[in-house]
Amino acid sequence: MTALTLYYHPLSSYCHKVLIALDVLRISVDKRVLDLGDPAQRAAHLALWPTGKIPLLVDRGRAIPETSIIIEYLQRHHAQGDLLIPADPDAALEVRLWDRLFDQYVMTPMQALTADLLRPEQARDAFGVAQARSKLSQAYAWIDQQLAGRNWAAGAAFSMADCAAAPALFYALAYVPLPPQHVHLAAYFERLLAHSSVAGVIDQARPWLPFFPGRAGLSRRFFDPSAG
Repeated sequence: MTALTLYYHPLSSYCHKVLIALDVLRISVDKRVLDLGDPAQRAAHLALWPTGKIPLLVDRGRAIPETSIIIEYLQRHHAQGDLLIPADPDAALEVRLWDRLFDQYVMTPMQALTADLLRPEQARDAFGVAQARSKLSQAYAWIDQQLAGRNWAAGAAFSMADCAAAPALFYALAYVPLPPQHVHLAAYFERLLAHSSVAGVIDQARPWLPFFPGRAGLSRRFFDPSAG
């Protein structure tokens, strides 16, 4: 039995980031779906990590939080497959940079849009929503420029930056579709979807997509509201 336990939810974008990394690194973990709405589960989780956030990796009783730290830890101590952070220090910095950029400038505004949909109608923040949409549009533009002549976000190989990009873009595009001029980003997104580790995580999430607040904007190849 594996000593590694991952507390996660199959709909969470940040959990997807780690699940993709686990598949690339070929690491087996005991996956435990966490229901933070359950008081007992929430209390037990807070005892492990006071912020209560997921995903959370536990290795022989040691809690490892935060997605980028989890992935680096997994690569350093448990990797069996391809590496996600290069050994070369400068190349590793490039990967870490684009990992943070996707988290901060795509994942964060996407989550702001999701959070707004979870609020009561009278508590919705139209100004905040407009800001988040604008930030995504701005991010798409400079990411598109970065991807000119590249297959992957931070170099020739699939990396931690791409693990961050895949779920961030998957959900963000449900809120702010790509304009037609961003051909590099559009092609990159298709390469992400074709990557076996990304495709596997999306397939695992499909039963949960009806619960995604922004599901109306998802491509019909992922979610068809008229099905079933």
